[in-house]
Amino acid sequence: MLVVALLAGGGAGAGQVAGLPAPGTGTTWGLPVALLLSNVLGTVTVGFTVTAAFLLPGDGELVSAAGHRLVRRAAIAALCWAVASAVVIVLTLSDLLGAPLPQAVSGPGLASFVTSVPTGQMYMAQVGLALVVAVGAARLLRRNAAAGTALLAVVAVLLPGFTGHAASAGNHEVAVTSLVFHVVAAALWAGGLTALLTLRATGVLAATAARYSRLALCCFVVVALSGAANAWVRLGSIDQLWRSAYGVLVLGKMAALVTLGGFGAVHRRRTLPALRARAPGAFRRFAAAEAVVFAATFGLAVALSRSPTPVPSNPPGPDRATGLLGFAMPPAPTVGRMVTEAVPDLFFLTVVVVTAGAYLAGVWRLRRRGDAWPVERTACWLGGVAVLGAATLLGFGRYAYILFSVHMAQHMVLAMVVPVLLVLGAPATLALRALRPSPDPAVRGPREWLLVALHSRLTRLLTHPVVALAIVVVSLYALYFSNLFVVLMRTHLGHLVMLTHFVVTGYLFFWVVVGIDPGRRRVPHHALILVHFASMTFHAFFGVVLMLATGLLAASWFGALHPAWRASLASDQKLAAGIAWAFGEIPGVAVMAVLILQWIRADEREQRRLDRAAARAETEGADDDLARYNAFLRTLSVRANRR
Repeated sequence: MLVVALLAGGGAGAGQVAGLPAPGTGTTWGLPVALLLSNVLGTVTVGFTVTAAFLLPGDGELVSAAGHRLVRRAAIAALCWAVASAVVIVLTLSDLLGAPLPQAVSGPGLASFVTSVPTGQMYMAQVGLALVVAVGAARLLRRNAAAGTALLAVVAVLLPGFTGHAASAGNHEVAVTSLVFHVVAAALWAGGLTALLTLRATGVLAATAARYSRLALCCFVVVALSGAANAWVRLGSIDQLWRSAYGVLVLGKMAALVTLGGFGAVHRRRTLPALRARAPGAFRRFAAAEAVVFAATFGLAVALSRSPTPVPSNPPGPDRATGLLGFAMPPAPTVGRMVTEAVPDLFFLTVVVVTAGAYLAGVWRLRRRGDAWPVERTACWLGGVAVLGAATLLGFGRYAYILFSVHMAQHMVLAMVVPVLLVLGAPATLALRALRPSPDPAVRGPREWLLVALHSRLTRLLTHPVVALAIVVVSLYALYFSNLFVVLMRTHLGHLVMLTHFVVTGYLFFWVVVGIDPGRRRVPHHALILVHFASMTFHAFFGVVLMLATGLLAASWFGALHPAWRASLASDQKLAAGIAWAFGEIPGVAVMAVLILQWIRADEREQRRLDRAAARAETEGADDDLARYNAFLRTLSVRANRR
């Protein structure tokens, strides 16, 4: 399938221009083969580790015997994956330079490629993570370690998706995010199936296959939706499906997806019931055939990544900003345009829809069984999600790329307003009440994993008030007073990481300070007030330092964007400093009021407890804390009188 698709889609000679140097036949055909091997081995590694950590029953805190065999196989697959990715690096360099392989790697170009070029950096990071997964999988015995190794494998498999067609597409806010969803879902789907084919015990296979079936259905939906979004970005119009070679390959992937969906339907109706009846033959035959279709689909996917798209990469735009931002320079900002100039960021759109839907589903489940849930908590959560969407998806998010002042306002909203609302929504408490316990005590479900995370040593470390404060303050100053801010702004991945960091670190800090969920440290209220006051002080000092700064921050980024309607960079930076100094104090004062109110309520609860204990001691003749304290004072008085 790989060979046929490369010939049909033009990928066999992608990037070669008549009259220019060519890398040779070895690179032209060896690179797609190496890419296919890397993708398949990465998928197998993800499937083995995820199945061992999340789908198979465990042995207490340890992985089971079947899980232990899977992670050992995952270690071998990860090692081979690292080698295949290293081969991809050298072949990609040969392809980019248009030079045969020995000539491409003989000079200093290889070191520069893996340290300076985004494609080389991503594949080098994949090699490093694959080696870490190989070492970890070869040594781990505990289920928590298996879960961490599985998450590392998932991160490693999606890294190359941030380069290539998606990263260079004009609408990369949709292209990059949809490709990441597509790759992760496909790896979980195909890798989990491969792991099932290696299980021998019929009883373990039947229960694991039933859990995998639910995961596969979710992956099928994600692959279909993300694939449609990717095709829309790269095709440009619907008629390119049959008018272009790339579109024909997309139709082939669509046919493969429908076929795989049919296999899933057959498994649910026929083979899973037969497997529960101790007849695994039909399941293994259908699963093996499904794996063959998956392999052909992976060949199609590699051919698509090597084939020219109808919408060219880095299309010419009306101004220089299009190449940097992925969209044309918007007009001068107004109040209306801050709303209407929306950014189609698929990542934050998915976050907003999924988090709001999951929270409402949990509330609905509680109400259906007759349990109450405070309306104000629901309002806080939905309000936080709405503000998150407004700050990242509306025109506010678009102008944050261009104006430092708007970016600073976005930072303050994401780091100090959204987290407070989300924390007051108490999502962990809702999840613990709404999620059902796992029917099999040996298998951890979502509720069990949430409990493990809340009571882990890492959570206990991060929820220390000093640690949470240090994370917020150090990351704030390190981001803006170093070159890190410019590096993150230059790529869509970096921008997503930066905005996500604002929300996550803010959530962690305010969870420690005003959180009502279980898992956080019990800290006296006066200490929390001091920590929060220190945070307000550091934020105000940051605004003052920024206001007094003589140099320009991120001048290389904002200087490259020079719309006619923008004021000078210095005046915009002064406005950003004023926003950081003044706006940051408003939610800080509100949180201080919430802290004082919580302190008062805690004292009132403690006093009511003491009053109930005293009343109970008086009626029942039992001792309570107050009675024992009074007795202690009488004893001291008697001793003093005797002396």
